[in-house]
Amino acid sequence: MNPVSTINESQRKAARVAGFTFLSGIAIVVLANYGISFRLSVPGSAVDTARNIMVHETLFRLNIACNLIYLVNIVVLLTALYVILKPVNQNLALVATFCRLVVALMWSVTALNMLEALRLLGDAAYLPVFKVDQLQALARLQLSSSYDAYYVGLPFWGLASTVCSYLWFKSRYIPRALAAFGVISSAWCVFCAFAFIVFPHFNATVNASWFDMPLVLFEMALGLWLLVKGLSPSGLVGAALR
Repeated sequence: MNPVSTINESQRKAARVAGFTFLSGIAIVVLANYGISFRLSVPGSAVDTARNIMVHETLFRLNIACNLIYLVNIVVLLTALYVILKPVNQNLALVATFCRLVVALMWSVTALNMLEALRLLGDAAYLPVFKVDQLQALARLQLSSSYDAYYVGLPFWGLASTVCSYLWFKSRYIPRALAAFGVISSAWCVFCAFAFIVFPHFNATVNASWFDMPLVLFEMALGLWLLVKGLSPSGLVGAALR
């Protein structure tokens, strides 16, 4: 690897795009989950959850739209990161891209599950063969499946970020301290995600909010850095790619 001082214009533009999508993605998730989903979902009560969804159907549909917008946000982000990090190591950049595609797939599954829950609570002609409480329980089950989809996608999100953080560290495109924090917080997320899948009560030992919180903080800091500072001119790229 040879140090060079040239960062092309495509990388600079992609850095701004990545910075914006890091921050917009966090904002979308906060709005969808804390602003809508957690307000409508009542733990332990399928009846109350179903009632909230039907009373606030437009708000629930807005939540679905937020999930789809976030899916697009992921695709834009993975494209921008690939453009930036490809000169550092194309193979690893592709691995990170694939992992984020899996995350995007899980968010599409979440949107489909929410639409299915809404269908179960609707007035389709074939639904009266089920009792009301059965439909409400099935709808709640669909929403629970959405959470499962998140935790299936979580280790891939962490893996993608671990690989990218390593490439950030290697390239010196951002401060190495920030990149190192990215490696640690991302690896922690991967560990917690797999531990939770293998040991379903792991969240009793480590609160579930701490699985991904360090990684979220890293992505917020990285997004702000890329928007304000952009890429450092002292990056490393392979001589063969120059």
